Amino acid sequence: MFRYIFVCLFIISISMAHNENMPIIVSIEWLKNHINDKDIAIIDVRKEEIYKKGHIKGAINMPVMKDFFTPKTLRIPKLIFLKNLFSNAGIDDNTKVIVYDNGQFCWAARAVWILKVLGHKNASLLEYGWGDYIKSHLPISTKAPKREKKDFVIKLNNDMIATKLDVLISIKKGLPILDGRTKDMYMGKTSIAKRYGHIPTAKLFSGANNYKITDKGNKLKSLKEIKKIYEGLPRNKKIIIYCQDGADAALDDLLMRKLGYNTYVYEGGWIEWANDFNLPVVNPSKNNKK
Repeated sequence: MFRYIFVCLFIISISMAHNENMPIIVSIEWLKNHINDKDIAIIDVRKEEIYKKGHIKGAINMPVMKDFFTPKTLRIPKLIFLKNLFSNAGIDDNTKVIVYDNGQFCWAARAVWILKVLGHKNASLLEYGWGDYIKSHLPISTKAPKREKKDFVIKLNNDMIATKLDVLISIKKGLPILDGRTKDMYMGKTSIAKRYGHIPTAKLFSGANNYKITDKGNKLKSLKEIKKIYEGLPRNKKIIIYCQDGADAALDDLLMRKLGYNTYVYEGGWIEWANDFNLPVVNPSKNNKK
């Protein structure tokens, strides 16, 4: 009987370890040591023409604007499209996915965030964006890999997404709203929508604050450094994050969730909000005339 219980516990422990979540940030050293593992998938979200000039060996090209946004509205693509995209890339529940981009990290974060919305637990950001550091520490190729098709199963996690109504409720209740865009966008100097400024009560927490610019390629800050950026924000309250296209907000969201914050991305973002003239905006520039 004791032996039976021991075997069962051993099997359960292996199963739990197998399904254990990946860290949100993966180091170059870790990837170097695991790059040939069969359960690893590397995604490069840069444009195809740039990818073809050189990428991490084995990386699959999924151009972010083509694969992770709908045209014009910049929303999450249809679920059947995403299921086929990841299945054809050889990704299933057991695949550890590492994503990198050109060094802005928000584009890689968009892909990781969508994977997590779809219920995939083992998805991470590579600590460096494309640049000399990657090229000097990892094998580089100009050839696209051939991967065996797998069955990517969607287990939709709607708890990561906020709606326009959620934002209005947060404004009314005085709950935190974070704007992940640039300072110029927040201040109303530039906009991709018909109106300028920001959502009322929103505080500026630009996604770019999460990484360092280096001459060898941009690098994500450590979680210890990132923790200081968001300290002072409540961990026991719902926090909504938005940006203009769902990318910078995804970067803020992924890192804040890892730090224990109760965050949600307003997927409609500034495009939906600012183009709806029934909704309030605050424009610090030009005396709110826009």
